[in-house]
Amino acid sequence: MRKRRKALVVVAAGLVSVSLGLSFTSVAGAVPQVAAADPGGLKLIKTKASLLGKHYWYQQTFKGLPVINGYYAKHVAKDGAVQIADGRDAVPATLDISAKVASASATQSANAAVTARARRVAGPNKSEVLQPAATSGAAQLAVIGGPEARLVWNVTSRSTEGVSRSLVDAKTGSVVESKVISDNVDGRGSVFDPNPVVSEQNEKLTDQNDKNTDELFLAQKNVILRNLDGSGKLNGSYVNIKEAKGGLAQSKTNTFVYQRQNDKFEQVMAYYHVNQTQEYIHQLGFTEVNNESQDFSIDTFSGDNSFYDPSTDMITMGEGGVDDAEDAEVIWHEYGHAIQDDVVPGFGESEEAGAMGEGFGDYWAVTMSVPVSKGFELPCVMDWDATSYTTNEPHCLRRTDTGKTTDDKTGEVHDDGEIWSNALWDIHKALGRTKANKLILEATFFYDPDTSFAAAAQDTVQAARLLYGKAAAQAVTDAFKARKIL
Repeated sequence: MRKRRKALVVVAAGLVSVSLGLSFTSVAGAVPQVAAADPGGLKLIKTKASLLGKHYWYQQTFKGLPVINGYYAKHVAKDGAVQIADGRDAVPATLDISAKVASASATQSANAAVTARARRVAGPNKSEVLQPAATSGAAQLAVIGGPEARLVWNVTSRSTEGVSRSLVDAKTGSVVESKVISDNVDGRGSVFDPNPVVSEQNEKLTDQNDKNTDELFLAQKNVILRNLDGSGKLNGSYVNIKEAKGGLAQSKTNTFVYQRQNDKFEQVMAYYHVNQTQEYIHQLGFTEVNNESQDFSIDTFSGDNSFYDPSTDMITMGEGGVDDAEDAEVIWHEYGHAIQDDVVPGFGESEEAGAMGEGFGDYWAVTMSVPVSKGFELPCVMDWDATSYTTNEPHCLRRTDTGKTTDDKTGEVHDDGEIWSNALWDIHKALGRTKANKLILEATFFYDPDTSFAAAAQDTVQAARLLYGKAAAQAVTDAFKARKIL
């Protein structure tokens, strides 16, 4: 059975309030005010406008102190429809907010943790080279909610890594968490873009067990790695290479140039292509579509498969056959899953929603290839990765132009995903890359986790209508009707 959306109300002109812990003025879509009766305490910290409405973000507080990562969001569409995202954490009413550890002591502990993390290892069997000690910025009391609720000092520090945030237990002085929060350093790297089969327009290329060859060397491209955090690792605003076979790539000069036989080449691939994706999403006008440093695990799975794990928010790239991260279309496909899980938590609960996830991932890989593929076999997904398990040319894992309809459903999400990806690709061809991707991403905000093809198609048509008018909505409708979805 299809679930209802949680906390979805329509606020019409003349209504004074609704029973959501928030009250409204009499004008639909007006700025919501926090109700005095709200037990958690909310502080309006940001108001943002998207393509179809306004979004109000509140900081959860407890006895006047901010609750770390505790949020409450109110999304008000232009027609007055309201959706609530409640990310507040439970905090026991009896939690004592008097600190036993002084701010100076907490700052010293935080700086020590940051300094230790900032040490660089010169190489195997070589001594560590210590970096200058961290210096403090500010320390403020805050609360961590949830099952291990506690009072903490929130300390910001500066070091060779940039700016870090550390949470220090205000009762015991222990460091609960410490991480880098700064960004924006450029580096250099070498990548395939998107993969050697496409860039060289050569279906005869093969992996040869990860061997360096002249043909594959010519396919490498020197690029700028933007938005690095300055840590000397491939970590930044939108990508965090968290673990990798053979260890993490490191460079004091942020130079990450490797040949493809070196496993660190795949780390550079993941960083560059996901950063490019997020910069593109921002260019479309979206700032809340997986706008985070996405964790990656590179070449740590021996099978010929890659996957996104929503329980850990981690993308794992396999190394069976062609190393998956050597093909940007594999990276973009998996990142498509992360996008949907970020916008719609728990997305994919039904078979059709799961198929949409696979179809969107394939579509996203293809649309991201458009600027660099020079039109070469665009609907063919993962041309390079597929050379290790296909014999027919062109080498494709799947395609976005199969002509499948709902009559061809098998119940297997990858197979059925070709129905959905074909519809999205037809929208792309009808409206162009920019309009298609804007409306497809906007529609995703309105999907249910267990949505159906038909329901999601209706959301997409509505997004097209509101963004671009009746003609665009008709083009989108026609694309879904051609797949027998509508």
